[in-house]
Amino acid sequence: MKQVIHTKQMSESLLTISCITLSGGFQDAYTYFARGKIFANAQTGNIVLMASHFFDLDLFGGLKYLVPLLFFALGVFTAEQIEGSHKQRKDIHWRQLVLIPEILLLLISGFLSEDFNLLANAMISFACAMQVQAFRKWNGNAYASTMCIGNLRSGMANLSAYTRTHDRNDLHKSAYYFLVIFIFFLGAGIGYLAVKQFALHAIWFSCAALVIAAGCMWNLNTK
Repeated sequence: MKQVIHTKQMSESLLTISCITLSGGFQDAYTYFARGKIFANAQTGNIVLMASHFFDLDLFGGLKYLVPLLFFALGVFTAEQIEGSHKQRKDIHWRQLVLIPEILLLLISGFLSEDFNLLANAMISFACAMQVQAFRKWNGNAYASTMCIGNLRSGMANLSAYTRTHDRNDLHKSAYYFLVIFIFFLGAGIGYLAVKQFALHAIWFSCAALVIAAGCMWNLNTK
C-alpha cells in the first residue's frame, strides 16, 4: 500500500494559517457589531435574515443581506479566476495575488462612514470570499478559515474515527480542526473588543493580520 506524502505549501504554515483564520473571525465580528449586524462570512445566516425581511415584505431590509451574498459569490469567482490565470507563476504565489486586493478592500472599508454600510459590507464579503476560496487546506486537510461548521464536523468525525481505529493520524487531524476553531474564536473576540475601542477603523487590524500572512508566504517562497 502506497503512503501518500503531502508536500507542504507555503500557504499552510502555522503562522500563515493563524493570521488568515484570525482575520476571518475578526471580519465576521466587525461586520456584525460595526456594520449593521451583517455577516461577512456566514452567508447562511444572511440568507435566513434576508428571507425573514423579504417575507415581511421589507424589501430594503432584505436587500442589505442580499448584496453581501451576491458579492461573496463574486469574490469566489474572482479568486478562482486568479488561481486559474496565475497558478503556474514562479515570481509570486497566486494566493498572494488574492491577499493584495483583499487587504486593499478591507483598508478602504475602514474609511467608510456608517452611511456606506451597504458598500462596506459588500466589499468585506467579497474579500472574505476570496480568502475562503484561496485558503482551503492545512497539512493536506480541507478546512475553512472564515467559518466553523465544516471544521467542527471534520474535527468530530476524525475524533470519532480515532475512538474506533486508535490511529493517531485521526487524532492529529481532529486537533488541527479544533485549533482552527479556537483561532477563529480568538479573532472574533478580538474583533468585538476592537470595534468597541476603535469603531469603524477596527477592520485595519484584520488588514495587519493579512499583511503578516502575505509576508510569511513571501519569506517561505524565497527560501
